[in-house]
Amino acid sequence: MLSRPVLLCPVCRQDLQAVHEGGTGRIRALACRERHSFDAARQGYFNMLVGKGTAFEPDTAEMVAARTAFLDAGHYRPLADALARAAAPALNGPAPTILDSGTGTGHYLRAVLDYLESAHADGAAIPAVADGVAAVGLDISKFALRRAAKLNPEAINLVGDVWQPLPLPDAAVDVITVVFAPRNAAEFARVLKPSGRLIVVTPRAGHLGEIASQAGMLGIDPAKDERLAEALAGRFSALSTQDIDVDLSLSREDVANIALMGPAGHHMDRAALIGRLAGLPPTTGVSARFRISVFVPSENRAA
Repeated sequence: MLSRPVLLCPVCRQDLQAVHEGGTGRIRALACRERHSFDAARQGYFNMLVGKGTAFEPDTAEMVAARTAFLDAGHYRPLADALARAAAPALNGPAPTILDSGTGTGHYLRAVLDYLESAHADGAAIPAVADGVAAVGLDISKFALRRAAKLNPEAINLVGDVWQPLPLPDAAVDVITVVFAPRNAAEFARVLKPSGRLIVVTPRAGHLGEIASQAGMLGIDPAKDERLAEALAGRFSALSTQDIDVDLSLSREDVANIALMGPAGHHMDRAALIGRLAGLPPTTGVSARFRISVFVPSENRAA
């Protein structure tokens, strides 16, 4: 069972209340007392972009389709399972809340929710499930949110820009997960509880190195860990890290999908990419290398 999180109006910062469709229980809108209202899209997500929207380029429908196909094939399942195990211990208080920032298609949030349900069914001591955990998925792409709302209908799925004030109250969130997505340290520190956890997944050196060049993918910044620590400094302290290595056997179609689903996909043509990959064997051995970094709020958070 999941509960609804407390959300704030992105216009006036008043509490948003759910407006239900009569007799269905479905939320048709979120509205505040100042009469700002955000209707549910037909697919079930809510668009929280206001004003001029965002200056950032959201993932396209083709990029989202590629991500869905690749993740649904189970290639990154070991990462999703490890992320769920890392998140679960911090979701053991009364009515906890998880924010999946940059949720994309909702794949990793689904893994966390399924893990909690499974642990509860097995009798594990995770009272969060019985009490009701509130889940929020945030992404800038409406195409991704269409998939996320279908995969995680019990969550509140929001189109929003992580670089704008998050539509959540201060100290309201127990866990923030960020998988290959931007990180707004100031806003994360604001909405996270003092006992909360920020869990960040990043690629490590050598990630997909066997295909990166031929597939036109962006390289891994060798100073990625240093830049992450610098961005979070003053607001978060490192608690733990876990490296995940996954040996993959990818078809040419898999390689095309993994290239298109990332940042380079904004500038790729699928037909041209398939042509470039014609020289690959039917299957290619590829190493996926991830790092799961867990952070806690610093005692003296930067303003």
